[in-house]
Amino acid sequence: MVDVPGDTTAFLASVEGLPEQLASAHEAAGQVLRPSALPAVDAIDSIAVLAVGSSAIAGEVLTTVAAPVLPVPVTLHRQYRLPAFVGPRTLVFAVSYSGEDEETLVMTADAFAAGARVVSVSNGGALAALSERHGGLHVHAADGLASRTAIGALVAPLIVAVFGMGLFPEGHAMLVRAQEQLARRRDACRPDIEGAANPAREVARKIGRTIPLVYGAGSLGRAAAMRWKADVNENAKAPAFWNSYPDLAHDEISGWGQHGDVTRQIVTVVELRHGLEPESLNAQIAATHELIREAVHDILEVEARGEGRLAQVLDLMYLGDWVSCYLALQNDVDPGPTDARTALQEALNP
Repeated sequence: MVDVPGDTTAFLASVEGLPEQLASAHEAAGQVLRPSALPAVDAIDSIAVLAVGSSAIAGEVLTTVAAPVLPVPVTLHRQYRLPAFVGPRTLVFAVSYSGEDEETLVMTADAFAAGARVVSVSNGGALAALSERHGGLHVHAADGLASRTAIGALVAPLIVAVFGMGLFPEGHAMLVRAQEQLARRRDACRPDIEGAANPAREVARKIGRTIPLVYGAGSLGRAAAMRWKADVNENAKAPAFWNSYPDLAHDEISGWGQHGDVTRQIVTVVELRHGLEPESLNAQIAATHELIREAVHDILEVEARGEGRLAQVLDLMYLGDWVSCYLALQNDVDPGPTDARTALQEALNP
């Protein structure tokens, strides 16, 4: 990793290490989540992921990638209150990189009380202690990461668990293909790759000082758009918004009826496209472009690479990681620190 002026915490080094992070987490999770330690397939009727903030992206990835083929429902819960359906026949994933997210701890304690089978993933903290106290399975996430760069460490255990139970037979192969694609994407987006040859730098340059509105197609694009929005907020310290097709065609499209003189100066739409989009969305996306083109600064399209749903959703998210870092650096913003969040936490916990 080359030294990057303005990146005082070597944040880009953490971003650059994602392919190896995912591979390492894949291997480490396999040592803990052996099939003999996991519940039997016929003992589980539902899967619930408990997580908030950056850690919740692991649940978004699992539901996006596995829900279309899993024989049981999988749901993500970003809240304090545990859903009433969670019980002895529920597999619960409790995910918090720091292990200290209050909402996740409250739900996880209630999940243990309800008799659920719990797999926790954290870098230690209160979540690891809670899991150990109640006899749950715990996967230790890699050390030394910011929670928002720990996506590989948090996603891999969830995929490994459902693969080990026989619920998701393609899970292992999907992880391997995703690792390979992330390495290819990293090699194209490294800081030493200049100009238009670097797709992340080029997208950041085109966004400039406008506000990105990120649109994704289907559930895969939805998850990636949500991640892009959070990346821009946390890394570039800038506003960003997101939505997804087909939902936006039922409501947000009506919001482009006026104020075009303002929005065309400040809003850039970034379309996240992928090879697994429902074919019916193609005409909808094209028609939307025609309707909004005069009301926005620009419409940029980026295309996912890789084989399979996991590779493509992680590839889109990873591109967003890089774009947000370049948005920060081109505006003399340090991508690592999150001073506003720290100030908020201090205000809430004086």
